[in-house]
Amino acid sequence: MEVRLISADGQQLGVVSLKEALAHAAEANLDLVEVAPMANPPVCRVMDYGKFKYQQAKKQQEARRRQTTIQVKEVKVRPKIEGHDMAVKLRNIRRFLEDHDKAKITMIFRGREMAHTDRGYRILQQMAEALADIGVVEQEPKQEGRTLSMIVAPR
Repeated sequence: MEVRLISADGQQLGVVSLKEALAHAAEANLDLVEVAPMANPPVCRVMDYGKFKYQQAKKQQEARRRQTTIQVKEVKVRPKIEGHDMAVKLRNIRRFLEDHDKAKITMIFRGREMAHTDRGYRILQQMAEALADIGVVEQEPKQEGRTLSMIVAPR
């Protein structure tokens, strides 16, 4: 069987027999690794396989380290929220958005408050306008049962 051989420094050594390729790898104290088995003839490379696997693992580890995860932080409010309380909640949401996390604003209605869901929509709209400089509304206010929720993502 014949293989196309590539040396350790990347030079093509041409098409040689498998025995010659193994002898070349043994002479260099390295491994013979098949890199393209579907090619005609198959391509083999002389390399230190342990070092290659170590470098691949390091690359994957570096890629995982650089990867950022976006979390969704939740802030709960009520329809009877006062101005100062809203300012505190907005400050918290700003902090979440600055940390590149999404913020889910959930308004909970109890009892007779269900008759005034329009007030909840207004409050969420005010919050969206207050956060317009740092965030963008990803999901418009949506009511599910007794809760009204909206998701704000960082710009």
